Amino acid sequence: MNTPVNDLPKPSYQDVLATDERRAPEVLYDRTEEFLGSEDISIDRYLSAEWHELEVERVWKKVWQMVCRVEDLREVGDHVLYEIADQSLIIVRDTPDTIRAFHNACLHRGTTLRESAGQVPSFRCPFHGFTWSLGGELVHVPASWDFPHLDPAEYCLPEARVGVWGGFVFVNLDPDGEAFESYLEVLDHHFAAFSIENRYKAYHVSQVIDANWKTVMEAFLEGYHVGTTHPQTLNFAGDFNIQYDVYGRHVSRLLQAIGVPSPVVAGEVSENDIADAAQSATRPEHRFTVPEGGRARPLLADRFRAGLTRMHRTDLSMVSDAEILDSIQYFLFPNFHPWAGHGTPLAYRFRPYRNDPDRAIMEVMLLYPIPDDGNYEVCEMLELEPGASWTTAPGFENIGVIFDQDMDNLPRVQKGLHATRKPGVTLANYQEIRIRHFHHTLDDYLAIE
Repeated sequence: MNTPVNDLPKPSYQDVLATDERRAPEVLYDRTEEFLGSEDISIDRYLSAEWHELEVERVWKKVWQMVCRVEDLREVGDHVLYEIADQSLIIVRDTPDTIRAFHNACLHRGTTLRESAGQVPSFRCPFHGFTWSLGGELVHVPASWDFPHLDPAEYCLPEARVGVWGGFVFVNLDPDGEAFESYLEVLDHHFAAFSIENRYKAYHVSQVIDANWKTVMEAFLEGYHVGTTHPQTLNFAGDFNIQYDVYGRHVSRLLQAIGVPSPVVAGEVSENDIADAAQSATRPEHRFTVPEGGRARPLLADRFRAGLTRMHRTDLSMVSDAEILDSIQYFLFPNFHPWAGHGTPLAYRFRPYRNDPDRAIMEVMLLYPIPDDGNYEVCEMLELEPGASWTTAPGFENIGVIFDQDMDNLPRVQKGLHATRKPGVTLANYQEIRIRHFHHTLDDYLAIE
């Protein structure tokens, strides 16, 4: 049985938007209602090596996947590595105007050409010295007289397809796969209002987690867990009244209002309680109280808008309250989560760790608006040790608490999936609809009926 959106706890996200004095971008007033079934999700897809191998062949080698930001490749010769399962790619700026992706293997005897990101004039194999230009052409063969059977024109490095959107670089290993523009579905239209191409990567953190990549990612597709896992947010953030939308095959989103309490505690907290909880990370001398008859949400938006303008050295005075405060999180199949607001300017990426179904890599980027003076520094990725607190990572001193709470759950989920005798995972019809939508698309790629 479906759960109609009109039956969900109040206030809805649309109710909150209706009270804002500053109108949000039009795409935030859109709402979808769809029922995707109530069947359990089989647990073997989280556990088995056979399922992982099927995903490698039919998903990771077929879909568009985000690999880096454009600002990671600012100069000719700048490159990063992207690895998924046993696949390895070099993503490089080969000219001032082009980015290419090469399979990271010497065509002589297979040695990986690069083991880390960096800046090089060419790709030279460390084993025997075969060398390729940044454009992938073979330019040097030691003792070339001994290779009369080798035609340099036929020895170019194999390439993957490249797409650029919103300042992100994507690759697709399938030369015959879907066009990048159609794969994005509504994402390009929705993000036209948010200009994330005009941001830069201020912080980037990764961590290996003892859980399947889908186990990890699905915790960030729903807010149903918020009240239990993040109870400190109940006084100022929605949970059971979060809005969820699904679009096409590849895109979904989550809209969570900030500056209003959870329906669980609505009527029990004052506007000052809301403001106090939302300002818990603010120094006491900079906190405010809500005047009699006032509301916390617009005051929080004004305070955060001014603070973010100073912090980012750019004018955010015309930005809506929703963009300053709310969680506006999109998802692009199979593993990419770009956020649209300024208050939580995040992007997530989730991948299998090597070929281990019980381990995953989670990455989080903080994307700040480019300052008006044009001066900014792009960070290098920090690899947190497994189990280390996210609060120890620069830029995550405050929000790292949220990730630590999530990390406490995820290995336990994976362990429980191995221990359970129940063959499937049961999902809520509405609050976990993005998970079900993801699995419908996954099944489609895997050709599972």
